[in-house]
Amino acid sequence: MKLVSTAEMQQVEREADKNGLTYEMMMEQAGQGLAAQVARKFEADQGGGVLGLVGSGNNGGDTLVALALLAKQGWRASAYLARARAKGDRLVERLVASGGAVIDSDEDEKYKLLKRALGEHAVLMDGILGTGIKLPLRGSVREVLRAAGKVLPELLTKPKIVAVDCPSGVDCDSGEAAEESLVADLTVTMAAVKQGLLKFPANELIGELVLVGIGLNSEDQRAPTWQMIQRHVVSAEMVRDLLPLRSRDAHKGTFGTALIIAGSVNFTGAALLAGMAAYRVGVGVVTMGVPAPLHSALAGEFPEGTWLLLPHEMGVIAEGAEDIVRENLGNSSGMLLGPGFGMEDTTRNFLKNLFVSTQRIRKSRIGFVSVAEKEMDEQHAELPPAVIDADGLKLLSKLDGWRGMIPSPAVLTPHPGEMSVMTGLPVEAIQADRIGNAERFSKEWGHIVVLKGANTVIAEPDGRTCVVPVADPALARAGSGDVLAGVITSLRAQGLAAYEAALCGAWIHAQSGLFAAKKLGTSSSVIAGDLITELPSVLQFLAR
Repeated sequence: MKLVSTAEMQQVEREADKNGLTYEMMMEQAGQGLAAQVARKFEADQGGGVLGLVGSGNNGGDTLVALALLAKQGWRASAYLARARAKGDRLVERLVASGGAVIDSDEDEKYKLLKRALGEHAVLMDGILGTGIKLPLRGSVREVLRAAGKVLPELLTKPKIVAVDCPSGVDCDSGEAAEESLVADLTVTMAAVKQGLLKFPANELIGELVLVGIGLNSEDQRAPTWQMIQRHVVSAEMVRDLLPLRSRDAHKGTFGTALIIAGSVNFTGAALLAGMAAYRVGVGVVTMGVPAPLHSALAGEFPEGTWLLLPHEMGVIAEGAEDIVRENLGNSSGMLLGPGFGMEDTTRNFLKNLFVSTQRIRKSRIGFVSVAEKEMDEQHAELPPAVIDADGLKLLSKLDGWRGMIPSPAVLTPHPGEMSVMTGLPVEAIQADRIGNAERFSKEWGHIVVLKGANTVIAEPDGRTCVVPVADPALARAGSGDVLAGVITSLRAQGLAAYEAALCGAWIHAQSGLFAAKKLGTSSSVIAGDLITELPSVLQFLAR
């Protein structure tokens, strides 16, 4: 699903109309898709009928097309004209000819007919305003929405609300919303997701978000702007197509080895969560590189892990551990650095030396081994593809020239606070333009940026960007980011390219939170371990 600004969508439609896909044709396609979604999702409500709040523009047209189609399918369909349509409007006439009813707001004193209609229909389609609005709302549109908003809570049975393209009163660029905007159960957006729908407060109004087409395909020559759009919303289909296949004759080496370098005495669980998540998403081997004192606490909880015990100072990874890591890279095909590191200088020096060391690499064996015991090997060991998270990012930002030190392209997974440390920008500025900031710094740094939070953003230096359309407090838990880092590392180790591993991992992680909240009956009780428990369910869903 493409993600667009209002200006981009308008330009796409102009180009399509000019080149043979007319506005009328696009409206027909959109209306058909809208009707199909309503019929499918609210089939049980057919007997209760459907009411459309209809504006004078294209959204009103989409709504009228859908109402006429639903009327032909046996729905009791009614249109409430919140704004006057042209005299003899063919779409209004088509609805009437299909057996539908029309109510004109100009003839509705004190909105008595509107209030009655709201109580007599099981589904309400909000098609008054589209993407081109400017706030605040004024005039009859504001009054109609205000009247509807006042009566809906008073109804014994409230209709299901379907926003057509977007809830009326939402700025589809900024995400601002009028106080009169109705909260939708379902938003059926046309052709592409408008970027404001994934921003707040608009994101709280849209309910479930689904996409229907307007007659454009992914490489449509009739709209050059359409082809150039590189922002997308991640979907199950996208992830399903990218995940690696798992052949029946595979062995553990087929699925790669994830090297998880994580943890300290104060954050023991971070390493465990990342390692377990990596296994649950399919990597063949997980090697845990942890400060030596953590082994006794973790090994009993994680018998599937193999262990690389690292030198430490007071329970944090110490300078000098880089030699042990380099000597034991083995067949590692993906590496995670950072969860639970702590912020000690000795760990920062470990990171620096790991990335810039030019020492010759010694022949390896697993474990905490004295350098003096090793024979020199003339071959320099290349670091595996890297994912860097949490304290690893904050330590990295203290190193001059860090962006050129790390294996490229690395996957960097900051939350807004960590992004603030890395960039020097206030958290408020980062959150005000999450997509723009992720894109800017991905390009500047030359690495993939996964800006975590509500509707996680993934940006690649070449300009590709995607958003995971999930905002749920189930994911707002200590350890949730460690699980995400482990999932992305697992996919990277299995051979996915950096950007693809990041977007798939972020989507799978978000869905695990939703699955966990559903199983527990509340997002309040979800903890990070529950996300790991639900990873198999998400993968099973993707396998369908």
